[in-house]
Amino acid sequence: MVHKESQSFTNPVSQWYLIFSAAMTLATGGIYLYGLPQFESKRQGSISNSPENTMVMVGVTALGRLEPQGGVTRLSAPNSVGGTRVDQLLVKEGDKIKAGQIIALLDSYALRFATLEQAKQKVKISQARLKKVKAGAQAGEISAQEATIARLQAQLRGEVAAQEATLARLQAQLRGEVATQKANLARLQAQLRNAQAEYRRNQQLYQEGVISASLFDSKRLQVETIQEQINEANAALKRTVETIQEQINEAKATRRRTMDTGQEQITQAKATLDRITEVRPVDVQISQGEIESAIAAVKLAQAELDLTYIRSPIDGQVLKVHTKSGEIIGSNGIVELGQTDQMYVIAEVHETDISKVHLGQKATISSAAFEGKIQGTVAEIGLQIDRQQVFDVNPGSDTDRKVVDVKIRLDDSVDSQRVAAFTNLQVEVRIHL
Repeated sequence: MVHKESQSFTNPVSQWYLIFSAAMTLATGGIYLYGLPQFESKRQGSISNSPENTMVMVGVTALGRLEPQGGVTRLSAPNSVGGTRVDQLLVKEGDKIKAGQIIALLDSYALRFATLEQAKQKVKISQARLKKVKAGAQAGEISAQEATIARLQAQLRGEVAAQEATLARLQAQLRGEVATQKANLARLQAQLRNAQAEYRRNQQLYQEGVISASLFDSKRLQVETIQEQINEANAALKRTVETIQEQINEAKATRRRTMDTGQEQITQAKATLDRITEVRPVDVQISQGEIESAIAAVKLAQAELDLTYIRSPIDGQVLKVHTKSGEIIGSNGIVELGQTDQMYVIAEVHETDISKVHLGQKATISSAAFEGKIQGTVAEIGLQIDRQQVFDVNPGSDTDRKVVDVKIRLDDSVDSQRVAAFTNLQVEVRIHL
C-alpha cells in the first residue's frame, strides 16, 4: 500500500506572497503611527495660537435706535377723545418749525374766534356805558325813555284788545255752532220718534199679515238709520265744543302772557327812566363791574381760542403727519415732531454689561441704512432695567433680555444731518471701554 501526503500552503509561491503582504502592512502602520503625533502636535499648537483663544474684549456692543434730541414729540388736541376735528393743517412732513409756531387749527376755531370778537365788543359797550353814566343823562334821553314807556303801554293795550276780540269771536262761534248742532239734533230726534211710531204700527200690520216682510224691514231700517245719525250728531257736537273751547283757553292764555310780558317791559322801562334821571355812585360801580366782567369774558374767550391753536413746543422738524385737514384726531395725535438738528442713539445695553458703561465714553454707531460709521459720546445712562425693545433679525436671538437704556449723543452735527431722516432706525452700537 502506498500512502500520498496531503497538499498544503507551504509551497514556495504561497510562502513568498504571505511574507510580502506582511511587510507592506507593517510599513504602512509605522508611517501612520509616526505621523499621528506630529499632526496632533501641530493642530494643538494652531488652536492655542488662534485669535479666538487670545481675543480680549474691547467694547460693549448693543442694538439701539436713532431718535432726535428730546425724543419724538407727539402733538394732539385737548379733550380729543370726543371726536375733535382738524380744520386746517398748516405744516407738512419735513417742514422746519419754531417753538410756538401754529401747527394746526381745530374745527372749533371759527366759533371761538367769533366769541372772542363778541366779548371784545361787549367791553367797548360797557366802557361807553360807564362814560355815559359818569356824564349824566341828557334831557333827550329822558324824553326818549318816557316815549318808550308810552309806546309800550299803547302796544300792550292794543295787543290785549286784539286778544279779547279773538276771545269774543271764539265764544260767539262756540255758541253759534252749539245752537246749530243742537237744532239739527232736535230735528233728528223728532224724525226718530216718527219713525219709531211708524215702525210700531207696521209691526202690528206685519204680524197680522197685512204688509210684506220687506216693507216691515224698511221701517225698521229707517229707525236704525235715524238713530245712527243722532249718534253722529251728538259726537259732532261734542267735538265742536271741545275744539272751540280749547281755542278759547289758548286765547285766554295768550292774552295772559301778552299782559304779563307787556307789563314786565313797561316796568323795566320805568326802572330805566328812574335810573337815568339820577347819577348815583352805585350806578358807576355797577358799570365798572360790567366792564370788569366783560374783560374777564374776553380773557376766557381768548383762552378758549388758544385751545384751538395747536402750537409746537419745540424748535424742530415735522417727522410724521397723522391727521390731515378735515379728519378726526385719532389716538396717534396730529403730528410727530423732533429736534433733528441733534440726533441721539438709544442703546439697549444688557444688564450684565451696564457696569462697564460710563458717561463720556466714546461709541461707534453703524447701520446698513447709511455709509460708514458715526461717532458719539455716552451722555446719559438709564436708572432702571427694562425689557428689550430693539430685537436682532436673527430668529434664534434672545427676545426677553433685560437691558438699560444708554443715551449716546452724536458728536458731529454733519452726522446728525446725515441721519436726521432715520428716526427709530435700528443701529448697531459699540461703546469703547
